Amino acid sequence: MKYKKEALTLEQQADRLIGRGLVGDREELITRLRMVNYYRLSGYLYPFRQSDQNYLPGTTLDEVWRRYSFDRSLRILLLDVIERIEVAVRTSLVYHFVEKHGPFGHLDEKNLPKFKKRSWKRRLIRNTKSLVKLKGLELTAYQTWLTSLRNEKDRASESFVRHFRRTYGDSHDHLPLWMACELMTCGGTLQFANSVEPDVLKKAAADFGFPDQQLLSWSKAIFALRNSCAHHSLVWSRTFGVKPSVPGKNKNPLWHQDPTLALDRVGLMLTVCYFWLQRISPIKETRTPDQEEATDAATEWKSNLISLFDEYPEIPLADMGLSETWREHPLWKDSV
Repeated sequence: MKYKKEALTLEQQADRLIGRGLVGDREELITRLRMVNYYRLSGYLYPFRQSDQNYLPGTTLDEVWRRYSFDRSLRILLLDVIERIEVAVRTSLVYHFVEKHGPFGHLDEKNLPKFKKRSWKRRLIRNTKSLVKLKGLELTAYQTWLTSLRNEKDRASESFVRHFRRTYGDSHDHLPLWMACELMTCGGTLQFANSVEPDVLKKAAADFGFPDQQLLSWSKAIFALRNSCAHHSLVWSRTFGVKPSVPGKNKNPLWHQDPTLALDRVGLMLTVCYFWLQRISPIKETRTPDQEEATDAATEWKSNLISLFDEYPEIPLADMGLSETWREHPLWKDSV
């Protein structure tokens, strides 16, 4: 089917929404649509839509906009904690890797044995097709990762990169890993985590008190969530395809106590972030005399999250995979 819809002016967009039952001031709606396009706003209107495409009676612009504002604030809080987690994971993995293999150990593919490799037959077929198309030989997953890391270095303008180029550039085409990791993307970090040797992964996971597979599962889910937040996607009521594994019941009974957490909703991701942050930032931060008593990052983050929920009490908790008593869950009520 060919797409034949015509572009609508802001006024036409507002009239269409009002015509479908959205209650609100037309000029205010036009102003909102100037800041947030029609398609994006429609995502927050979707739960109010009926089978005839009209909205439920009494659906107001103010109600929908409050959900949009709540989601935006939630993404900001998530990005704050995910940054801490990403940096900590990367730091731990790189520390244990270079301790074993040295600063340039990542340049030797055998030190990253779990990068995906195609069978020789599959490589032959793909390379033959690539050569026929005059595209050259196909890079392996490891080569693609290393090339991406070098490209990030070549594009970088950070002072430590400029210094390295001036001082060591005639001898080294790549940065030592403890520098290169600062330029690593989330995807690159996840590839690295999945490709290191088992003993390196276990040591990194032990830094957080995790089994190695939990570290991989949670990192994958956290980084997928980060991409949603960074691209300003709807998060609060989203159903996530990448879900973190829940720790086993025998050794981690708190994760299996009521109220239960939906596995594919942001409520579980918030719990994972809070739990992980307690392992990363347990040290109380220094405060000036005129500030409140010093607190750790996890406690402060939890306080900000609770304040956000209190500011928007009308947000349906069930859509987030949370019960009305989620704050009483042992993982939220007490430090772990």
